[in-house]
Amino acid sequence: MKNYSTGMKWVTAIAEGFLAIPIIGGVFVISSGYSALGVMFVLHAITLLLSIRDMQGKAASILGLVTSVVSAIPFIGWFMHLLTAGALVLSAITSRSRINM
Repeated sequence: MKNYSTGMKWVTAIAEGFLAIPIIGGVFVISSGYSALGVMFVLHAITLLLSIRDMQGKAASILGLVTSVVSAIPFIGWFMHLLTAGALVLSAITSRSRINM
């Protein structure tokens, strides 16, 4: 069985990393009318469902859902995107190593 949750964790980590870039990420979110946060919420929800199905770590995806909700607050949003990107990368790395065992 393929592990799609790990792939989605990498995708959402890269997207969160982009949104964590000072000024560029904020301008992107504001210029999209904050719909980028809604898209990220949906992507994190899909990743969470796949993680549950694959019996992988869920904490990073839950953190991503919270981040999508509170990211409308400027400096807190930047910090949360940065934190979530790091958590997703760690989760993707550890889930990949569990597959290879």
